[in-house]
Amino acid sequence: MPVAIYLLGAAIFAQGTSELILSGLLTDIASDLNITIPQAGLLTSGFAVGMAIGAPILAVLTLRWDRRKTLLALLAAFTAAHILGALAPTYELLLLTRFAGAFAYAGFWAVASVTAITMAGPQARGKAMSIVAGGLTIATVVGVPAGTVIGQHFGWRAAFWTVAALTALSALGVAKTVPSQKSTPEDRPRLRTELRTFAGGRIWIAYVATAMSSGAVMATFTYLGALLTGVTDIPTTWVPAVLVLFGLGSLLGITLGGRFADAHPFATLYTGFGGVIAAAVLLFTGATNPTLTLIASFLLAVSGFATNPAVNVLVFSLANNAPTLAGATNITAFNVGITLAPWASGLLIGAHLGLPTITWISATLATIGLTATLTSQSLHHRYDRPAKDTVTAHETQTDGTGDKPRLPAGI
Repeated sequence: MPVAIYLLGAAIFAQGTSELILSGLLTDIASDLNITIPQAGLLTSGFAVGMAIGAPILAVLTLRWDRRKTLLALLAAFTAAHILGALAPTYELLLLTRFAGAFAYAGFWAVASVTAITMAGPQARGKAMSIVAGGLTIATVVGVPAGTVIGQHFGWRAAFWTVAALTALSALGVAKTVPSQKSTPEDRPRLRTELRTFAGGRIWIAYVATAMSSGAVMATFTYLGALLTGVTDIPTTWVPAVLVLFGLGSLLGITLGGRFADAHPFATLYTGFGGVIAAAVLLFTGATNPTLTLIASFLLAVSGFATNPAVNVLVFSLANNAPTLAGATNITAFNVGITLAPWASGLLIGAHLGLPTITWISATLATIGLTATLTSQSLHHRYDRPAKDTVTAHETQTDGTGDKPRLPAGI
């Protein structure tokens, strides 16, 4: 695997730390800027909105740019946003920098994904994406706790400065290892070609699976700390250790998913979504038992994150000849799940049905994900020409829209 793919993952680690770090800094930010905790919480919402809309917009605007230059420009914009955030004297300016940073981060995700799968080749898409996305899971295990410690000892602004420095450092690696595109203007992507990918229904079914893969995990993970202390009765001092365990499970899941997704994307999705349902049932029935809760949390992380490389393989296979905008929209689908699932869980909590009922949302979304996977596999068998009972990663056949998706064998 090219070293550039690992360095793209390192850049995601730096930026992903910022995406998740506010959970440990909200109180300090609220105190420093003289705002309420709910207002500080909107900094997370602003980041999510920037991520959701930034990916497709920047994918269109930078479609015909050199990918290396685009990646470096987006890393520079993200760094600048965090420098301004670290210096921000007001809440409003800080909120604006969070949105701007997320906007650039989403664009980087989209371009980095296409760059990674292009460099890896069609038979290693899942592995390449597991490396890139693995940067975010490592941020969960290492970056967020470290950033929280820095914020507690030196102030939240120091944590922002650290993120800016890490992002600038990662840009040096990207500049040195990611090659420039050697192509003529005629060879570069065209918006009309990219938009044709959306003409068939199959890509939208894949986006449903993507949104469910992130939403099924976040519906429970968002409120896991509250569940641990309020229902399982685990001491507050032990919550960070449980979250680290969850992070390790997510790292294991995305590694396993990356190993099997290229050859068996549908089987990986069935296993992952099925594991999420099993974890949700176990957590709901055993929420008062610390041992069962820890096992269920770990299983949720492993199963949920194992689906990540598989949904990427599915989307990029269907958008084989026009991956940029399709991949960017996939980033949006991930963030739709991340945004809506916690909101749905919050509705159950607000209805006083009890914290364990958040697992109902996880199980429901995973079931929808299974349905989308089954539908996608059925269409795969319908439209893609079999050869000796299987379809290789290199075979294609039109699905009736004029596109020629290149789909893996499936199971």
